[in-house]
Amino acid sequence: MTRGTAWFLLMLAILFGARPVTAGIGTAFWLLLATVLLVLLQLVPLPPDIWTALPGREALLGARPDEATWRPWSIVPWATINAASSLIVPVVAFYLVSALRDEEKAWLPTILLGVIFLSMLVGLLQFSGFAINNPFLNDSVGGVSGTFANRNHFALFLAMGCLITPVWALAGKQGAGWRAPVALVLMTLFALTILATGSRAGILTGLLALALGLAVCWHDVRRALRGAPRWVFPALIAAIIGFIALFVLVSMAADRAESVRRAFEIDPGQDMRTRGLPTVLSMIAAYFPAGAGFGGFDTVFRLHEPFQLLKPTYFNHVHNDLMEVVLDGGLPALLLLLIAIGWYGIASIRAWRGNGRHSVLPKLGSAILLLVFVASAFDYPARTPMMMAMIVIAASWLCQNRTASVRADFT
Repeated sequence: MTRGTAWFLLMLAILFGARPVTAGIGTAFWLLLATVLLVLLQLVPLPPDIWTALPGREALLGARPDEATWRPWSIVPWATINAASSLIVPVVAFYLVSALRDEEKAWLPTILLGVIFLSMLVGLLQFSGFAINNPFLNDSVGGVSGTFANRNHFALFLAMGCLITPVWALAGKQGAGWRAPVALVLMTLFALTILATGSRAGILTGLLALALGLAVCWHDVRRALRGAPRWVFPALIAAIIGFIALFVLVSMAADRAESVRRAFEIDPGQDMRTRGLPTVLSMIAAYFPAGAGFGGFDTVFRLHEPFQLLKPTYFNHVHNDLMEVVLDGGLPALLLLLIAIGWYGIASIRAWRGNGRHSVLPKLGSAILLLVFVASAFDYPARTPMMMAMIVIAASWLCQNRTASVRADFT
């Protein structure tokens, strides 16, 4: 349904919308294009001599090793087709964002904050005992995952809310005003919902988001308190931290902080990730530098799964997306990943060196991508449609660091 909606929106945008403008965000375009081409390249049939020369293909040869069958690079072609199909979401997101006018772009942070808030409301309903379970998604029945199938992804989405909220409140063209107390309440709700998800990685990304959110708005806060005594600024920061910490402590005392409880327990899922790590590392070595093919980890893992790891449930992903990218795409994916990280580092340094209002959105984009990088070390958030769209938006903001027309005049 999500992909069908994306295709429908793309057709509407092409027929009736404004044409996209890639000036200033060309790096994001080329990285996205390279990603799409790499996945599609794995579907090109290869001659038998070339295919059999790829590492890790020996066990897949049939009864007739000399059979002249052309096979695609990917070991599980249907899974790679599914992976390629999923990329329509970031492609459409990039198309729509690049076609926005300046006055429309001013609404984007507010719209994103509204989407995160609505997702949080769904999570709160689940937390209160209201059953919202989708049988077509690989979710945990009774869990607090909002509009996601995975509580870690939901917690990351809420952490992005903790990051966007202070920027929306303090860096907008309307100034702080009534937005400041609303932002404090929103950040508290986001933090408490992260605790309710049971995501331990969410605690890390949530704390990081709170710190980065204040860092992005640091100059706006200092500017607003320019005429106040010097002790007001540290007192304000301490008050904000204390306000949020108070509600967190109350939640823990009421035994409503599932994430904190799970931090002191042995999680079967985490235990499986640790036990399966040696097998994953051996798989990376076995298929490098060609890779096994995007989207086919579950099927390929069963070829290598040792007897002691067998259990009623299946190991769907590595739960370290950086490693899984190398396993799926081999050396080409590794090089593309290193290029993307290198660009991110250089662009982020430029963004955080800036102090003007035009640097707020690039800083926000840098911070959002950092949260995704951190979360990807424990899970696979970038493979979900919503996170794909968020990554594209954040990358477009970070690309516009040198564009003078980009301002933080949020509506």
